[in-house]
Amino acid sequence: MLTHIELQAGTSPGKPALKIALAPVTVFVGPNNSGKSRALIEIEKFISTAQSSEGEVIKKIDFLAWERSKFEEELKKFLVRPVSGEMVNADNILVGKLNPQDGSAVRMQLNREALLSDATSPNSRPRYHYAGYLSLFTLRLDGRSRLSLIDDKPAGDLLSEAPNHLAKLFVDETARLSVRRIVKEAFGKYLVVDPTNIGFLRLRLSSRAPEDNREEQGWDDRSRKFHSEATPLSGASDGVKAFVGMLTTLIAGEPYITLIDEPEAFLHPTLSSRLGKEVTNALTGTNKRLFVATHSSNFLMGCVQGGAAINIVRVTYDGHTSTARLLSQERLLPLMRNPLLRSIGVLDALFYNAVIVAEADADRAFYQEINERLLQAGDPRGIEGCLFLNAQNKQTVWDIVHPLRELGIPAAGIVDIDVLKEGGRSGPSL
Repeated sequence: MLTHIELQAGTSPGKPALKIALAPVTVFVGPNNSGKSRALIEIEKFISTAQSSEGEVIKKIDFLAWERSKFEEELKKFLVRPVSGEMVNADNILVGKLNPQDGSAVRMQLNREALLSDATSPNSRPRYHYAGYLSLFTLRLDGRSRLSLIDDKPAGDLLSEAPNHLAKLFVDETARLSVRRIVKEAFGKYLVVDPTNIGFLRLRLSSRAPEDNREEQGWDDRSRKFHSEATPLSGASDGVKAFVGMLTTLIAGEPYITLIDEPEAFLHPTLSSRLGKEVTNALTGTNKRLFVATHSSNFLMGCVQGGAAINIVRVTYDGHTSTARLLSQERLLPLMRNPLLRSIGVLDALFYNAVIVAEADADRAFYQEINERLLQAGDPRGIEGCLFLNAQNKQTVWDIVHPLRELGIPAAGIVDIDVLKEGGRSGPSL
């Protein structure tokens, strides 16, 4: 659906704007107030607005042009019939779906030929009909809205296209077993889809897997007993609900484009890492696109460990100028695999304005306290948004500073004067 995204900023002031070919997952990282969340808002606006204009962070998005016959086939899955008294123009069609958050019906009337023309030439503007169509399949989630993803949903007509992600899970055994495996590994419980509230589907957590599909999907005594012994997911913690909701929507839902602000909200660090890994794997080889703004190095680490191609974009803003830099997985992997760098949390540096590396933890605490007092006193020598790390010894200071500088993160090392005994250097240019 989307092929390229161009940001307003480049790697430094005056450099060309960053333009990247999109992978299934694009993760925005950076310090607070750097434009991560703003990027998601502008991406959504660009997709769903006919006359979209440049934003503060996002300059342009390129769309993939559909082949007419393939788009006609895709469109058939979302055509709906008019209700009693509803007037549909002769040249128009009704396209609809259910809102995955509250289960409400969303539908719009579009001119068929104009929609086909827009879809085959999506980068021409205005694209009134294609923007309306894409808005149906674009989902943006914030800290609270993701919790409603696990609410009961209408089952719909199970002989036709599944109207929501729970219905898709119910009829698609491959998707259901995939989600069940992940949930079992994360929480030690089996996720099951309960149809016994006739006309609606609900999620439960069971202490055992169903013996067969009929036990899970039937209405007989055996099925009712099985589901009555399982716990409703609605009664679980916010972390469990958020994890399962995002996972089921991305694996079984129909949004072409999903935007999630801080997916780590409500999640323990280990769950954040698992979520990053699983959603990256789930979107591999699909035409779906996921855009994420995160402050979590654990979620980012999970995405990188997923093995699929992802884009990691670091954005910064100092109140005057902005930067945007694409961070390659090849440069991040050594930081993750190095035991020293992993143990001191070096990936957290991606979310700070600058990094200071000291030799020992006592040194780190000392210099960090000095910086805090300077900031409290309003002294301009204080560094706002600075991360202090300890390298454990002077020989490894450069091992931390060097890769951070290669990623475009301002980094400096502070070493004891005895470094002069070794020629005054502990790295190539420290």
